[in-house]
Amino acid sequence: MRRPSAIGTTLGEPRMDDPRSRSAGTPHAAHWGSFSARWDGERLAVTPHPDDPAPSPILGNFTDALRHKARITRPMVRRGWLERGPGPRRRDFSDDLVAVGWDEVLDRLAGEITRVKAEFGAQAIYGGSYGWASAGRFHHASGQIHRFFNVACGGYVRSVNSYSAGASSVILPHVLGAFEVLSRRNITWEQIAEHTDLVLAFGGMPLKNQMIASGGITRHVEPDAMTRAAARGTLFCSVSPLRDDMPEEARPLWLPIRPGTDVAMMLGLAHTLLSEDLHDRAFLARYCVGFDIFAGYLTGAEDGIVKDAAWAAGITGIAATTIQDLARRLVAGRSLITVAHALQRAQYGEQPVWMAAVLSAMTGQIGLPGGGYNYALGAMGHTGRRVNAVPIPTMPQGRNGVADFIPVARIADMLLNPGEPYDYNGQRLTYPDIKLIYWAGGNPFHHHQDLTRLRRAFSQVDTIVCHETAWTPMARFADIVLPATMTLERDDIGAAATDPRLIAMRQVVEPIGEARDDFTIFSGVAARMGCEQAFTEGRSARQWLEHLYQPTRQALADKGWPAPSFETFWQAGEIALPSAPDDGGILRAFRADPKANPLTTPSGRIEIVCETIAGFRYDDCPGHPTWLPATEQPDAAAPLTLIANQPATRLHSQLDFGAYSQSAKRHGCEVMRINPYDAAERAIADGDLVRLFNARGACLAAARLSDAVMPGVVHLPTGAWYDPQGEDTDEPLCVHGNPNVLTRDIGTSRLAQGCCGQVTTVQCERYTGARPTIRAHEPPGQAGEQA
Repeated sequence: MRRPSAIGTTLGEPRMDDPRSRSAGTPHAAHWGSFSARWDGERLAVTPHPDDPAPSPILGNFTDALRHKARITRPMVRRGWLERGPGPRRRDFSDDLVAVGWDEVLDRLAGEITRVKAEFGAQAIYGGSYGWASAGRFHHASGQIHRFFNVACGGYVRSVNSYSAGASSVILPHVLGAFEVLSRRNITWEQIAEHTDLVLAFGGMPLKNQMIASGGITRHVEPDAMTRAAARGTLFCSVSPLRDDMPEEARPLWLPIRPGTDVAMMLGLAHTLLSEDLHDRAFLARYCVGFDIFAGYLTGAEDGIVKDAAWAAGITGIAATTIQDLARRLVAGRSLITVAHALQRAQYGEQPVWMAAVLSAMTGQIGLPGGGYNYALGAMGHTGRRVNAVPIPTMPQGRNGVADFIPVARIADMLLNPGEPYDYNGQRLTYPDIKLIYWAGGNPFHHHQDLTRLRRAFSQVDTIVCHETAWTPMARFADIVLPATMTLERDDIGAAATDPRLIAMRQVVEPIGEARDDFTIFSGVAARMGCEQAFTEGRSARQWLEHLYQPTRQALADKGWPAPSFETFWQAGEIALPSAPDDGGILRAFRADPKANPLTTPSGRIEIVCETIAGFRYDDCPGHPTWLPATEQPDAAAPLTLIANQPATRLHSQLDFGAYSQSAKRHGCEVMRINPYDAAERAIADGDLVRLFNARGACLAAARLSDAVMPGVVHLPTGAWYDPQGEDTDEPLCVHGNPNVLTRDIGTSRLAQGCCGQVTTVQCERYTGARPTIRAHEPPGQAGEQA
C-alpha cells in the first residue's frame, strides 16, 4: 500500500509504528506543538516532537502547570448566588466563594438551566463560549457546550466569527471568496521558497503567531522556509510599527508605518501602478468587476483627492519615493501581498483586507504560484501549508434551534442593550435578552475590549457558569465555577486540517483534586435534565474517541493509505495523514478558467466595486475600498498609540501562570515596550513600573526601552490575567498589565461588527505609587506577591 507523500522538499513522514514519537514519554499535543511528556509527581518533563525543526518554547508553560496553585480543585459557588438566588447584581472579583459538592452543584445547575428555559426560552441562554480552549477533537470545550445545549434546550444564542478575524471573515466572501480557503488553501511556504520574488506583508508575519495552530502542529516549517526563500533572493518587506513583526530568518526590509494607515499606503501604491500604466489591464478586464469606478476614486475624480504616493506619504510617514519604488517592484517579478489579522482588528478593518486584494489584482498575479494575494499568511501555523486529503475527527454538535446570534465581539452590546436593533452584514437584527451565560474553555476578560464596560455588562444577567482549569478572571467573576481537567489529565485525539499527523493524546497524570472533564460534567447535568442518553448516545469518553476516529480511518482506506485500527493507532501514538495537492486552491482554478471555476462572489469575479455592499448603504463600509481615518487619533490627553497584539510567551491568556510566560514578566507585570525617544520625554528608564491610561481605564506594566518600536507607539501584548484593584471605584487599576482595560469596544463597521482591540490611544507615565500586590494567579482567599 502507498504511504503519504512527503510535505515539502525535506519533510518525510514517519511510519505509523515509528517509535521515535513516544521514546521520551507519553504522546500528547497542544495548539503550539506535539510533544511527549513524563510526570515525576511535581513537574512535567516535555520533549518536543522529534520531527519538529523549530519547536515552540510555549511548551515550557506545561512544566509547572499541572499542580500549580492557580488550578481549581473543587466546585465553587458565589455566596450571594447561593443565599439570594439568581438575578442581576453588581458582580466583582471578590473571594466570596463557597465550596459545594458535585451532586449539589449539578442539581442546582440543572435546576437553573431548566428555570431559564421554562421562563424565558432557550433564546435567553448565551452559549457562545468563545475561546480556543485546548487541543483535542473530543474534549474541545466549545463543542461540548454547544452539543449539550442543542440536546438539553433545543439550542442557545450563538456567536459568529472571531476576535482574530471578525472583519475579514465577513468582507472576503463578498469580494473574493470564503475566508478559510483564501487564508488556508492558497499560497504555501513551498511556493514562496521556490517562486516568490517579493513578499509585501502588511502587518508583517510574526513568528510567534506562526507557532500556533488550532488543534495541533507537529512541524514548525516557517523559519526554514523563510531562510530558504531569502537565500534564493526573495525580499520580505514588513509594513508595521514593530520591527520584529517579521522574523530575522526572512532578512526583512522594515517599513515603519503610522498605525492604522495601511490603506493609504496601498492606495498610493495602486495610484503609482495606474499613473505609470503598470497595472494589468487584461487581468482586470477578465477577472474583476468595477475597476473603472475605483480608478476614478484613485485619481480624485470621485472626491477631488488624488491618492498618489505623495498624499499617502503625508498620512503614513513612509516616503513617496519608497512607495513608488515598491509599486514598481510589485510588477517587476513574482510578488505576493499579505495582510495580517492585526490590520482588521481596528475600526474600518474591512478596508485593508479588501484594498490589498484590489492592489494584488492590479498586478495581475492572483492565482500564480507564490504570487497574488493570501490573506493572513503567517498569522497562524495553519497558513502556508497543504491541507489534509482526509477529514479529521469531528464531534457532532447537533442542531441549534435558536436563530438568534451575535457577532462575537458584540457581547457587551448585547447584554447592555437587550431588545435593541443593530446592523450586521446587510441585516437589521435585534439583541436577545440573556439571563444565563455559560462559558467553558475561554476567558472574555482577555479577548474582549473595555473591560470596565464588560464587567457592567456581565452584571446584567441572572447567572454566569464557568468550566475552567484555573482561576482565570472569568472563573473569579462567575456564580458557579466547575473545575475542569487539563488535556494531560484525560485522553483525546489531536488533529488539525493542515497538519499531516493524527496524535494520540494519552493521559499523563490523574486529574487534580475533584476536576472532571467537560463531557463528564455535561453528562451529569444532562442526566438530571432527563437527556443523558441523547447527549452521550450511550458512549463513554473512550468509546467516543473510537467512534470519531472511524471516518478518518475509512477515508484513509478509501484512498488506499494505511488505515490502522483505533487500538493500533493508540498504541503507536500517531499516524500519518496524506496531504492534498499543492494546487493553489480556488484562486488558481479561477485564473485557469474563470467561467468553469467562478468565485463565490455575487458576480463570480473579484469585486473591486461590490454592488451588494454598496446596496447596504453603510457610511463606514462603502462599495469599494476607501480611506477612512479612525475616529480616535492621538491627542494631548492620549498622545501615544498602543498596539495590543498577541503575546510571544503563551497562546492568548492560556497558562499565563506557566513557567515560560512568567519568565518574560518583570516585577510580576507584563512588559510594555516603548521607543527610547518617548521614554526620555517621560523620564522612564528601562525596568521602571509605568502606568498606561486613557478615558476608559488604566493598567500598570514594566517598561522596556526598544528601538524595535517606532516613535509614538507603545507595545503591550494581551494575555496578562486581569487583576483589578480598587474595585469599589468605577475605574479600577489593573496592576498586572492587561491592555484591554484601555481598548475601545466598538465594531469595525456595520458590515462585520468585528473587534477593534488591536490599537488605541494612551498616555504613559512613570508609576510612583506603592507597588501593589499582584493576585492574578492566586486562588481565592490567598495573598499575592508585591509587584
